[in-house]
Amino acid sequence: VENRGGAGGVIGAEAAAKSPADGYTIFFGTTGALASQPALQPKLPYDPIQSFAPIGALASAPVVVIVNSSMPVSTLKEFIEYARARPGKINYGSAGIGHFLHVAGEAFNVAADVKLFHVPYKGTSQIIADLFGERLDVMIDTIVAYTEHVRTGKLKALAVGNRTRLSRMPDIPTTAEAGLPGFEFASYFGLLAPAGTPGNIVRRLNTEVVKALGTPEINDAVAKMGWEPIPGTPAQYATLIADDSAKWRRIVSRIGIKLE
Repeated sequence: VENRGGAGGVIGAEAAAKSPADGYTIFFGTTGALASQPALQPKLPYDPIQSFAPIGALASAPVVVIVNSSMPVSTLKEFIEYARARPGKINYGSAGIGHFLHVAGEAFNVAADVKLFHVPYKGTSQIIADLFGERLDVMIDTIVAYTEHVRTGKLKALAVGNRTRLSRMPDIPTTAEAGLPGFEFASYFGLLAPAGTPGNIVRRLNTEVVKALGTPEINDAVAKMGWEPIPGTPAQYATLIADDSAKWRRIVSRIGIKLE
């Protein structure tokens, strides 16, 4: 395993895209490398669609609307009404301009017709501390860092931006169930090979991925991270990448964010 971190996943994606298409290089693809960075940066050293041969999706990490315990709301509908009455006065955090959490928050603003105020941080550790300290009102983030705090009542989870409820936290309603059907937002993970990798190799790798995702051990590990397994075919993963990329381009264009 080679950890090629940096630039929102761009460095690792470039390395994988330029590797031999012989089946011996497999890329762990993320929303950052395949959707958000292509939407935010006009020029990248790879194409998220043309440079890779999708092997199969692994999991999705849908966002959850989480508020601090002092927020006088108990449902998503109540929160939206509360925020609409206070435009620009309810704040949410992210790990920086253009970060996944920033775009998730702005997507929520559009879907819910509210004006939450964005507070960019240098990282995510201070975000939870400020949420506890009531200096931050709401987070629209994946559940993994907040699970125990929600279970103990220190934070309140109002809805999950997914078509189905979380398997590990089924008490949290979906946004559609909570009255906001137009908001679904998640980070996706999957495996890809360099474009041109022989089809028989891609199919064999996909078979093994689907088999692994069907085991209790892997399902349990994925669920503990707040992810939802989404096994499928290479074609289904290709469609997911294309749809997610289009969604990010629409949102980023609407917000007007661009990274140089």
